[in-house]
Amino acid sequence: MADIAELTALIEPEVKALGFDLVRVKLFGSGDEHTLQIMAERPDTKQLVIEDCAAISRRLSDVLDEVDPIEEAYRLEVSSPGIDRPLTRLHDFMEWAGHEAKVSTTEIVAGRKSFRGSLRGVEGDDIQFHDNKAGDVAIPFALVGDAKLILTDALISASMPLSSDGADEFETEE
Repeated sequence: MADIAELTALIEPEVKALGFDLVRVKLFGSGDEHTLQIMAERPDTKQLVIEDCAAISRRLSDVLDEVDPIEEAYRLEVSSPGIDRPLTRLHDFMEWAGHEAKVSTTEIVAGRKSFRGSLRGVEGDDIQFHDNKAGDVAIPFALVGDAKLILTDALISASMPLSSDGADEFETEE
């Protein structure tokens, strides 16, 4: 499998050149089925529309075909991080402070490796977190293995769609 850091170094400048922020690069699969997943967002809205995904996909397809950094055959998937998004960058934990999240660590922190509760922000390189069972915890960002927001009414309200025009319109056959 290809090195994620090298793929990210190749992909991120291309995504930024189109005016988007890279959220995550993930390569997964086995056998003959591999997927290169790219998550990106508009800096101002934290979302993407289908035309944005298509533009990123076209640009990355050209670069990836030219450089050919992945030996295996793979499918390129470009998407928005979605509402219950992964938290992959330190500033994500600050931007989404006040929302509920699940965080798993690669090493034991405050006697645990799995946390569920509220994001409280960031201090230095530590995520400030209120765990439902352990209380307030400082989690070193370097030890975060996986983190994502939990779908709640508050998160849905904070993640309203770019446009709801036509959302309640539909056509019927007569």
